Amino acid sequence: MKAIGIDIGTTTVSAVVFDSVQDNVVEGRTIQNDSFMNTGNEWERIQDVDVIIKKAKNVLDELLRLHPDTETIGLTGQMHGILYVNYKGSSCSPLYTWQDQRGNLPEFDGLSLTEWIGHHSGLRVFTGYGIVTHLYQHKKGWIPEDAVTFCTIPDYLGMVLTGNKEPLLHISMAASLGFYDREKKNFQKDKLKELGIDAQMLPKVTDTFSVLGTYRGRTVTAAIGDNQAGFLGSVGFQENTVLLNVGTGSQVSVMCSHFFEGNGIEIRPFTEDKFLLAGSPLCGGRAYAILENFFRRYAAAAGLGNVSQYGIMEELAGKGMGVKDNMQVTTTFNGTRENPGLRGSISNLSKDNFTPEGLTYGVLVGIARELYDMFDVIRKLTGIKADKLIASGNGVRKNKVLQHIFEELFETKLYLAKYEEEAASGAAVSSLYKG
Repeated sequence: MKAIGIDIGTTTVSAVVFDSVQDNVVEGRTIQNDSFMNTGNEWERIQDVDVIIKKAKNVLDELLRLHPDTETIGLTGQMHGILYVNYKGSSCSPLYTWQDQRGNLPEFDGLSLTEWIGHHSGLRVFTGYGIVTHLYQHKKGWIPEDAVTFCTIPDYLGMVLTGNKEPLLHISMAASLGFYDREKKNFQKDKLKELGIDAQMLPKVTDTFSVLGTYRGRTVTAAIGDNQAGFLGSVGFQENTVLLNVGTGSQVSVMCSHFFEGNGIEIRPFTEDKFLLAGSPLCGGRAYAILENFFRRYAAAAGLGNVSQYGIMEELAGKGMGVKDNMQVTTTFNGTRENPGLRGSISNLSKDNFTPEGLTYGVLVGIARELYDMFDVIRKLTGIKADKLIASGNGVRKNKVLQHIFEELFETKLYLAKYEEEAASGAAVSSLYKG
């Protein structure tokens, strides 16, 4: 049986054809998203819904033409962000992405909306989460007049493909919007009512890989979160297996069968009876890109041109790996979710180790250390062990030094995920478990 999985990311749209008999991805496509809309507001990060949907459909149609024996279509993509939908089932707003910062603007009695919510409800929520965005729009009077509900961009693709007039969100997507009770598997409607949110606008939720309908005769299933899809595509349902993802961001994830809570760790619905414990640094893999930009700017100032420095950095990191007394780099350049004001640091400097190779290696260790520390919280909380280590994302696939650092920190062998488009592959697999 063949299944197509589509992953609508922030920067790219990817799709793969998965053959369940061969247990392999037989074909794939990745194109640039290129849908950001410039509003002139630095805090506003929105994308053009129609552009995204057109690109996703074009990729899907091409793969269906090449693989007419495809039977199911699974969906995934960026979580947290939302778009509004009218009674006709059409979008009536841009996509407010997970990167949107309106929830951090100090507009409500000198407080940001996230601070205001914490003060009035006791809940800790973050900007970019869909219901935080929705509450901001509500308080500002900016909700489109014809909006009747909202959903994520992969959920909306599911509506477009099947012709449905309203969205149906898998629990993994619903939880990503915030104000979600993971134990009761529903939104915290009482809390939202206290804050002035009309529960009637909340989307419907399912805890299975539900069938939404069909597209050109193929079954389409409910979209799942990109973290859950990436885990399914890389790890499946293996226990005591740690998934490390390093790309633009970074994340550490493990599966568990019980509900837990820990500082800096988010519990995310996975299946009807499984959860993912996830730690997500705010900077993550971007720290390496920030360092590359540092070197690139120096090279340009020295008259060497504005050219990529990643190849040289790989050589530098390898040389830095052999130094015993390296500098220590903390890569919390964007703070943490618990402490947004926290910043990165460099320590243990000496006249011998303050070198480009030491800095490059130190940043990689900092990236890895953030993920390891988050796993250590999970380990102490749950007893889950790192019997197996699987890594995904180009940030680690293409960096052998980082792979070595992870093996040293976790004291276990690291394996690269079988499929490079892990989330799209996981979406395809999820459609085969349709319920």
